[in-house]
Amino acid sequence: MADIQAVTDAEFESTVLKSDKPVLVDFWAEWCGPCRQVSPILDELAKEHSEKMTFVKMNVDENPATPASYRVTGIPTLNVYSGGEVVKQIVGAKPKAALIKELGEFL
Repeated sequence: MADIQAVTDAEFESTVLKSDKPVLVDFWAEWCGPCRQVSPILDELAKEHSEKMTFVKMNVDENPATPASYRVTGIPTLNVYSGGEVVKQIVGAKPKAALIKELGEFL
């Protein structure tokens, strides 16, 4: 799999909420250091687990409506959506092992 697909406010419902498998949304921004730390880890997870889970990222500066509607106040925030609902939220940068543990039920 190539880089993680970016998703916009306009595409969020069709790409994330209506997906037939769990979707991890990485809420991030260009200026966010911890976001840059977690990005390569998510790229690895996407390559390893793309058959079970979809990985997308949303720039909170360019797409303010969706993060506001899900009360994303700190970044990076990783939300897992399944069946149109948030089923998991991870706030802050974490090492790969910790993310795998947190996401275990979906991977």
